[in-house]
Amino acid sequence: MKIKKFPQSCILIETKGTRLLIDAGSVKYDEKFLKDWKTADAVLITHRHSDHINAPVVKSLGLPVYSTSEVASRNPDLQINIIKEKDTFKIGKVKIEVVKAIHGFMLPEGDILENVGFIIDDGKTRLYITSDTIRFNHNYKADVMFADVTAFDASMNLWGAAQTSRDVGAKLLIVAHQEGGKMLYDKKQIEDYLTQEKINFIIPEIGQEFEI
Repeated sequence: MKIKKFPQSCILIETKGTRLLIDAGSVKYDEKFLKDWKTADAVLITHRHSDHINAPVVKSLGLPVYSTSEVASRNPDLQINIIKEKDTFKIGKVKIEVVKAIHGFMLPEGDILENVGFIIDDGKTRLYITSDTIRFNHNYKADVMFADVTAFDASMNLWGAAQTSRDVGAKLLIVAHQEGGKMLYDKKQIEDYLTQEKINFIIPEIGQEFEI
């Protein structure tokens, strides 16, 4: 499974001849991203915040979009395939499990009524994409966890990310959501904490490509 990292929570996954674009948002968006984004087979969006969906750009891609009914209602110009927690579907040979996510409360935006994560399963690797979520009790299992980590209660803090990574049995934690400029940990703080906790991790740069 190959991954290319874009700002905030956006990644392009390539596996089994399928390319999935996750959370193509507006934070630090650059038109040069389109060269990669247009190659995707589908776009998956976790929730309605603009750092997770750049609606005009997503529309311009002309690709199938999968997201929640809340995202669809906020973006009537987009043709969205509605998904919900506990759904399972396939794109090409890749299985996608839609899982629970609980977004922390943020003023003035108010509650996110529908938020989901994804487990991408190509038969060899299971990649758990948490979305912006606080820590909660679940029994998900994955080889790799891609987590939005922030120093406030909209999503997991470092402790929550480390503990959840252990819970799911992940051999690698990918730290995301680091480009927004709001309530972020210092990179060294992340490195020191996760090293101390004996968590295998990476903090990918924009444009970085790697295999898991």
